[in-house]
Amino acid sequence: MSTLLKNASIFTKQGFRKQDVLISDHRVLFTDSIDNLTADTIDTVYDLNGLFMIPGFVDVHVHLREPGFSYKETIRTGTDAAAHGGYTAVCAMPNLKPAPSSLANLQPELEAIRKDALVHVYPYGTITEQQTGRGALGKMEEIAPYVIAYSDDGKGMQDEASMREAMQRAKRLDRMIVAHCEDERELVLGGCIHDGEYARLHHHIGINSASEWKQVERDVRLAAETGVRYHVCHISTKESVDIIREAKKDGTHVTGETGPHYLMFTDMDLQESGSWKMNPPIRSAEDRHALLEGIKDGTIDCIITDHAPHSAEEKSRGLDQASFGIVGLETCFPALYRNLVLRDPEHPASGKGAITLEKLIELMCVNPRQIFGIAGPQYIEDGVEADLTILDLDKVWTVDSTKFYSQGHSTLYDGMEVQGEVVKTFVGGREVYDREKGIER
Repeated sequence: MSTLLKNASIFTKQGFRKQDVLISDHRVLFTDSIDNLTADTIDTVYDLNGLFMIPGFVDVHVHLREPGFSYKETIRTGTDAAAHGGYTAVCAMPNLKPAPSSLANLQPELEAIRKDALVHVYPYGTITEQQTGRGALGKMEEIAPYVIAYSDDGKGMQDEASMREAMQRAKRLDRMIVAHCEDERELVLGGCIHDGEYARLHHHIGINSASEWKQVERDVRLAAETGVRYHVCHISTKESVDIIREAKKDGTHVTGETGPHYLMFTDMDLQESGSWKMNPPIRSAEDRHALLEGIKDGTIDCIITDHAPHSAEEKSRGLDQASFGIVGLETCFPALYRNLVLRDPEHPASGKGAITLEKLIELMCVNPRQIFGIAGPQYIEDGVEADLTILDLDKVWTVDSTKFYSQGHSTLYDGMEVQGEVVKTFVGGREVYDREKGIER
């Protein structure tokens, strides 16, 4: 099958430019480089005038919940949601049952991916045997050929010696350590939101910033010692940004990510709803400022969703009792395009954005592929794999979580006006989502 995409503005190393593109044999071909292109050689033609073609989004921090928690999400529903959101590749966190710490434990997930994944799915293996941040390490060598990296996401590694050993083993295996940083010695039982002004005004137990940044500080030191490639999950504090910035200056192989909710909101935006509960929590205005500066200067490399679906009942218990986590695959780009590219969340009345569209694509497409070694295009070039997203940047629409493909519906954006809609998603040259027809399996 061959598909001709006419008049799109394509994303290149030099920025956007108009170019007709043929998708053939899973590849992108520029039409001006093809001899004897005739109607007989083309199966489908789309005129994309006014639309934008970019490499498919990549999310290196997604919870697909299968095996073990399929009442929250499955490989099928999670990757349908990813395609709807313009993602062509996701990395699946290991918060699963069984924990993917051995090949035997990993097999059910690999089988579900093979059977049901609509986009590329790269599983994480755990650092510890039970994915608890404590105890014996998993069979890292055994699972190395099958996993993108190692993480105990949801749990910080509590023992320094164990983290050092994990880094040493990951270094030998040429794999990354991807760390949820949370020092449990700093936590107070029952903490549910940032330990800041909102918590004090509304009598909630807070989660302090030191619980994150102290473990970032320790791990950066260990990464410098071991030489491992080290990636910090969902950065939320100004101290973490400062630590990572200095470590990069010193040549440590450290990268980091943050989520859209940390860039758009502060703790004073919170409401008494479980939809505002995630870990780490949305923090102060000072923290948000540091995160915005971090993405501008390259300290923070990626924007992820931390897509974490739960049942409606689990999210209905209010801030104190609800499960941690919200969904994000189907709203990330339009929320950020509206509130980061077209507007500045710190200065909403300025009429200027905080970053450019090109910078946002770098954070959501280019850098994740480079850092994690994920196949697929970083730019639209002649001959690259046809993992593509087509965007209508003029489309203004209102988020309605009842229309999500994800089984999770807890989001901060329900009823919010956003801008930028996914028109089509192609994976390996095959159209898997179209805004008129929906998911195409």
